[in-house]
Amino acid sequence: MPAFENTAPAADKAATAEKAPAKPRTRSAKASASATETATNSKTAETIPAVEKPEAAPDAIDANAAAPTASAKPPASTPKPWLASYPPNVPADIVGLPADSLGAMIVAGCKTHGAKPAFTSMGKSLSFTDFAAESEAMAAYFQSLGLKKGARIALMMPNILQYPIALAGALRAGYVVVNVNPLYTARELEHQLNDSGAEAIVILENFANVLQRVVNNTAVRHVIVAAMGDLLGLKGFAVNLVVRRVKKMVPAWQLKNHVRFNAALKAGRGMTFKPVTVTADDLAFLQYTGGTTGVAKGAMLTHGNVLANVAQNAAWLESAFVKHKRPEQAVYLCALPLYHIYALTVNALTGIHLGSQNVLVANPRDIPALVKDFKQHKVNFFPGLNTLFNALLNNEDFKKLDFSALVLTFGGGMAVQQAVADRWQKLTGGVISEGYGLSETSPVATANPFDAEKFSGTIGLPLPSTEISIRNDNNEEVATGEAGEICIRGPQVMKGYWNRPDETAKVMTADGFLKSGDIGFMDEKGYTKIVDRKKDMILVSGFNVYPNEIEDVVARHPKVLEVAAVGVPDEKSGEVPKLFVVKKDASLTEDEVRSFCRENLTGYKRPRLIEFRDELPKTNVGKILRRELRG
Repeated sequence: MPAFENTAPAADKAATAEKAPAKPRTRSAKASASATETATNSKTAETIPAVEKPEAAPDAIDANAAAPTASAKPPASTPKPWLASYPPNVPADIVGLPADSLGAMIVAGCKTHGAKPAFTSMGKSLSFTDFAAESEAMAAYFQSLGLKKGARIALMMPNILQYPIALAGALRAGYVVVNVNPLYTARELEHQLNDSGAEAIVILENFANVLQRVVNNTAVRHVIVAAMGDLLGLKGFAVNLVVRRVKKMVPAWQLKNHVRFNAALKAGRGMTFKPVTVTADDLAFLQYTGGTTGVAKGAMLTHGNVLANVAQNAAWLESAFVKHKRPEQAVYLCALPLYHIYALTVNALTGIHLGSQNVLVANPRDIPALVKDFKQHKVNFFPGLNTLFNALLNNEDFKKLDFSALVLTFGGGMAVQQAVADRWQKLTGGVISEGYGLSETSPVATANPFDAEKFSGTIGLPLPSTEISIRNDNNEEVATGEAGEICIRGPQVMKGYWNRPDETAKVMTADGFLKSGDIGFMDEKGYTKIVDRKKDMILVSGFNVYPNEIEDVVARHPKVLEVAAVGVPDEKSGEVPKLFVVKKDASLTEDEVRSFCRENLTGYKRPRLIEFRDELPKTNVGKILRRELRG
């Protein structure tokens, strides 16, 4: 396998994960207007703490750091038009990392923010101090199992307090976290456990029956089973009773030699955790791709990859405070699953670093319950995706909420539709700031400035220390405004795919860019717009038709709730667009849809086939599964 080394500088390669840096990192900023000017970026408790400037500042983390081999010399950086569009308080590059490892970052964050709530779930809050203690206990318990540094530990849970505790425990002890979708079938679970070589798993009892069917076919030897009511005190008994007996959400299961989560935690509290040397180059996650385009592969994300993205997110977040007052402690509503890279980095890890509170939502499909969380907590930051925004906008109680505390709504995971963004801004007064990334980029690669006046319809600008190159099929950079494949280079780009050097070679260029598989173009100001997935593009009589464009148009119809477009075979033109529509108004007819398309789409882009459905197939994160619609 080619070595895809992340050469992003860590402060001290020999430092241990448990030893927080004596001097937290600072970031310098290159002014976007000139490569020769420099600017300082003032920081507060919500950002990387400022310290005395060292005599020789570390080199800025450069996008070139993701070059695929140690000897590869990428060509001179191309012009970066996006820097001129940067918000005034965001640096062009990040310098250094928040810590030497994610474990060290967690320890430092907990020490700094102490009694403040770190995570809240079902009315129970865990302070940073308690989070540090409980994660250390879990780390000690993992070590007692005889697991060596680098062992893979699978986590198969929704957003409950047990997840961040197990996550932090594994990272602090130098293990590699394998996030697993709790809704996986037995076949999918067996594949991921075997592909990753996981030796242990922490799983919610609701899904234990699935594990029971395949565990003997895997390398898993240690099973820790959590219950919804764990860590909730007396309330937990009631929660477990309802989940098990009333709602019957826990199918019968049997797993030999399993240990209950609370028992493992109790045992760990009586043990001594042994600090482990972890560096930025060590693996932190095997983050499996979402599977919307085929068989899931494990993206190897190092501590350095994810730490860089945390620093990039923190730097970009500063643009939110150009027009908004900085909250004393920011409150995130975490409705997206933490096992997904989006919420994992943007909510959990960035939140820990900045000392923010994350309100965990176990079931985001329960919109009434989500609205109650929105109402109960003065939510400042709300990362979400188009389907979630759309569902909330169609809830009458949501329309009655006070949104005065809302500083930022961040959209990712799938394209945000203009119609949804317009309705959101009209209701909440805030702009949906769309960003873009992949499991392979830890995940955020681009984002719109958080001080924008209106929804841009683009995925924004490359984050600090990130480069975007739009390339044709010959790996040549295309002209400004011309469509091509979006390629990404930066310290957040993965090391490669786990045990798949052939797949890694397909997506990494010789000069260190990751080929995203998405088609887009960059304008003269450096903003990138996605046209569509390369694999989803419809070829109609030689013309490229992009489903996202059709969907964005049809979604504006007042009687349409959801829409998806796919290509289907056609004898005359090769392919034609087919439209799947979920009605918002039962009176909507096919003729109305066709008439609307005639007004807004040129002939070859208009759907030839229209099918009404009660719902569209989605991943657990909420992405529409076009491949299932193709049949």
